[in-house]
Amino acid sequence: MGFESFSSAATTVLALIFVLAFILGAVANKTNFCTMGAVSDWVNMGDLSRMRAWILAMTVAMLGVVLLEASGVLSADGAFPPYRSPQFNWIEHLLGGVLFGIGMSLASGCGNKTLVRIGGGNIKSVMVFLVIGIIAYFMINPFPGTSTTLYSALFFPWTSPLAVNMGAGQDLGSIVAGAEGAVNARLVIGLILGAALLYFIFKSKDFRTSLDNVMGGLVVGLVVIGAWYVTSTAMIDDGMDQYPLQSYVQEWDFLADGPEGRPAEAMPWASQSFTFINPMAQTLRYGGSGFDNAVLYIGVMALVGVVLGSLFWALVSKGFRIEWFASGKDFVNHFIGAVLMAFGGVLAMGCTIGQGVTGVSTLALGGMLTFVSIVFGSALTMKIQYYKLVYEEEASFGKALVTSLVDMKMLPAGMRKLEAV
Repeated sequence: MGFESFSSAATTVLALIFVLAFILGAVANKTNFCTMGAVSDWVNMGDLSRMRAWILAMTVAMLGVVLLEASGVLSADGAFPPYRSPQFNWIEHLLGGVLFGIGMSLASGCGNKTLVRIGGGNIKSVMVFLVIGIIAYFMINPFPGTSTTLYSALFFPWTSPLAVNMGAGQDLGSIVAGAEGAVNARLVIGLILGAALLYFIFKSKDFRTSLDNVMGGLVVGLVVIGAWYVTSTAMIDDGMDQYPLQSYVQEWDFLADGPEGRPAEAMPWASQSFTFINPMAQTLRYGGSGFDNAVLYIGVMALVGVVLGSLFWALVSKGFRIEWFASGKDFVNHFIGAVLMAFGGVLAMGCTIGQGVTGVSTLALGGMLTFVSIVFGSALTMKIQYYKLVYEEEASFGKALVTSLVDMKMLPAGMRKLEAV
């Protein structure tokens, strides 16, 4: 997609991202595509249908990215966030994923589900969004009058030394074939892995016959590909060369006619796809700036699109209803869950969609480790909640935790504190 000015390019990209996000929000509401629900169904009922829908979304997205990269249409190497960064900060993906999984279980849904629930009239999710947005903002941006962020104060000093330099990049293609052969290696790995995952997904008759689950997985995967395509192919032609949006902003002083319309930062205009934790911070910043277009980024339009898409389906299906906290305990759970999702989502560089689908689509180790860690954190939390619900006063947190870890085969059976239920 070629444009004559940054303004026209940015307007088109933001509009297309909004449309894709609108579709995502409407379909996620209609099909009940929910990553926390996928873990809950698996842990509590042994039903993998919604988990298969989640895996279908990441498989479709992954196949789309490796095929489009192999054909030269896009590149996710310089993406925002940098999924394929050579610095594989495994502890942040592990810790962030676990925190996020615990948080989404306490707050009744991940980042995307929070936005879908807001569109459906859930006021509890508005509070979750605000808490995530504020904490995520200060995880990335310094406190007023200082150079200190929450991340630099709480995590960077001890997590950074543990990072592993992967050389050419942390994606499977770069690890196997180095920088020169990465694209072809990604294609081969992606096709083999995709075929195996598609077999696992569609071997289930229950899944194959569930239109909502198949539609949810396909549409989420396709809109993730769509966002990669839109943000990677938008180019500004100055008559001599073509510039991606990020490069144009970086070279603004030399390419643009003046400062008018210049974004505050260049990185948020890099190639990217859907993620929802940092965009919550971006959206609060945009609102707090008095809706200054200098900080109107792709993530903001994605967030608004999901909410309005969900609202559209809620109104069409007559499913819109206002929901508030059932009790003080319900409020506390949602608040704590929002805090954990904010810290976890920033540490892991994404959420269930941002890493579990978009990150995995790049074949990055960080996306895969985050996905596993989110599932583990969520599953463990649900098991602990279940044991405490069944045994009430008899089940201390410690007993419920140990028993849950035994159930998950992470501790020997002899350590069980409560009878299995």
